Amino acid sequence: MNIDLLLKKEGISNIKELDSNQIKIVSKDLAIKLCLAFPEHDLDRQALYNSFRSLDMYTATMPKDSSGAKYIANSNSIYFNEALDFSSIPEVAMHECIHFIQEGRLANKNGFIGLTSLTSGLAINEAAVQLMASEANMSNITEERYFGILIKTISPNYYPLECTLVNQISYFTGTYPLYHSVLNNNDVFKNTFIAKFNKRIYNRIVRQLDKLLHLETDLVCYTSELENTDKISDIKELNTIISTQKYNISKLFFNIQNFIIRNCFSCEFNHINTLEDLKELKKKLYDFKNVIGVCDGYTFYNDFYCDLMNALESKKEELLKYGEISLFKQECTALTVVDQSREAFHFVRIFIRKLKKLFKLNRRAINDYNENGQRN
Repeated sequence: MNIDLLLKKEGISNIKELDSNQIKIVSKDLAIKLCLAFPEHDLDRQALYNSFRSLDMYTATMPKDSSGAKYIANSNSIYFNEALDFSSIPEVAMHECIHFIQEGRLANKNGFIGLTSLTSGLAINEAAVQLMASEANMSNITEERYFGILIKTISPNYYPLECTLVNQISYFTGTYPLYHSVLNNNDVFKNTFIAKFNKRIYNRIVRQLDKLLHLETDLVCYTSELENTDKISDIKELNTIISTQKYNISKLFFNIQNFIIRNCFSCEFNHINTLEDLKELKKKLYDFKNVIGVCDGYTFYNDFYCDLMNALESKKEELLKYGEISLFKQECTALTVVDQSREAFHFVRIFIRKLKKLFKLNRRAINDYNENGQRN
């Protein structure tokens, strides 16, 4: 698409170029912040600085619903809202410049742009990029409410619900594989998550995040229509649509969150082999309260917490009574070597069968939820 037509479509006008000194200041600030925030990713400060300096940077009149910055890949340019003070431009630019890094490292081999594949993943990529941008900008955690959902977030202005949910899944994997995939356009995070849980869980979360972003985008359009109409019948219809859309966004957010809680913690429970594993899962479950969204009447996390803690207590008793699985395997090996008699072998087989049955106890308590995260 012609750049002028593209800018018109984006609602960008009244364009003014930043001078070379201003571009240097912005580029230096961005490069320093990224390298300080993510030293484990071996970012080259000078290379980043040179890369950002190659961007054409402008101030412009931009739509009210814009983020304040817009990167246009095919013209190697970035546009900032003219209402911004110059000192705040680097902070606003961070998200778009991470997209610029993604574009620069695109090899066109696997179809990935960050975490986005050819068919899905736009929402998880945008949220992951924004989480990186917020960390690089050293943003503080604030408590905010969206559509009745109360969350603690470092991204109150951009993709707050998506960021909350992506932060929840990275709670189980760590942020390193997530940010590695953002910066290198690969499936490291996807494979890490699937190895820890499974492909079905990953694909469902990614699809539902895309659906959430789509609902929010539609809501912005409906809100914009409402602001630009004075026809009574249209106003009434749009208000109804907007109310429904907000309800659907809230409902979908909690469905995704509940799905993450139920599936990820259940998988981790099923892989407990030692008392140390059990202790770590208890702490992880308790601390998860700090990353969830809540609303009036929301009880899923508390209900699940009680169920899983009860199951963990039962599993603790089993481990104390029958020993940790890893130790038991060693004892079985020793028994096999010392006594090859049929009687000893038969005893070991029966004992293993009983242990397997015992370790399956209490799973029903933590798996007793449907696909939407509701109690059966």
